[in-house]
Amino acid sequence: MTNPVIGISTYREPASWGQWDAVPAVLLPARYVDAVRAGGGTPVLLPPLGPADDAARVLSRLDALVIAGGADVNPSRYGEHPDEHTSGWRDDRDVSEYALLDAADDLGLPVLGICRGMQVMASRAGGRLHQHVPDLVGDDRHSPGPGVYGPVAVTTIAGSRLAQILGPGLSVPCHHHQSVAQAPGFTFSAFADDGVPEAMEAAGERFVLAVQWHPETATDMRLFTALAQAAG
Repeated sequence: MTNPVIGISTYREPASWGQWDAVPAVLLPARYVDAVRAGGGTPVLLPPLGPADDAARVLSRLDALVIAGGADVNPSRYGEHPDEHTSGWRDDRDVSEYALLDAADDLGLPVLGICRGMQVMASRAGGRLHQHVPDLVGDDRHSPGPGVYGPVAVTTIAGSRLAQILGPGLSVPCHHHQSVAQAPGFTFSAFADDGVPEAMEAAGERFVLAVQWHPETATDMRLFTALAQAAG
């Protein structure tokens, strides 16, 4: 049996390599690719879609979708103005990932959201975000600094899909200064020890799950294995 083909959304950012400096590039941390492979999938990188691109046609060639981490979601998408800590949103990614999620719903594909991916999924569903987690919990454990992942203890909700995959609790690598406040159609399935929602999932047989942490940076590949199994 061939491995399921799993699409991963990507960034469009200036990048430097070889003799090229700050050239517009479509890119993604390689850990996402490695994690999808380690879980039993074949990764395909999906650049932000343009107005003429057909998300449904793209996803019809795939078996599952990962919405990757990245910049803040534009607060206008959940009806708010940016606060002083929210900046650098990428409208091209917001539009593209909304379209990819629409197509995944239509096709019934499994979906895994990671960090920003969870926030995109919540805002697309009509939910809203907390724009700065330290204002809620009084510390920066969830995003301790540039390029740093903070270990956070999370507890899963008994009976959830996530608990079936990961068990009752674990320590996870976090790098998020925002979090989901509301997500219509989803149920929170894990919480940090300070009460911040760290995962959510949709009801039903279809695999539609999102986590606020970065499983691709860890050695625990169970989420990616579960995604590949659902896709297969």
